[in-house]
Amino acid sequence: MKDYKYLSFVEVASKTKTKVFGVRSKVPCPPLGLVKWYAPWRRYCLFIDRPNIVFDAGCLADIQDFINTLMEERREGK
Repeated sequence: MKDYKYLSFVEVASKTKTKVFGVRSKVPCPPLGLVKWYAPWRRYCLFIDRPNIVFDAGCLADIQDFINTLMEERREGK
């Protein structure tokens, strides 16, 4: 996987067809959320279960690029 400027993505689970990734800041702090498959939308999405999480444009760009990469890998794998 690509190295991102602000965030790191670590695989925490693997299901039959999809994977689950933990989202962490490059600076020490609790996990920010999970990127996992959301079946109703048929896409990988970011799930956040804590209040007061703030992302700036750079963090959101990292998340968007990561999710787009996962979607491309999924399409190529079929």
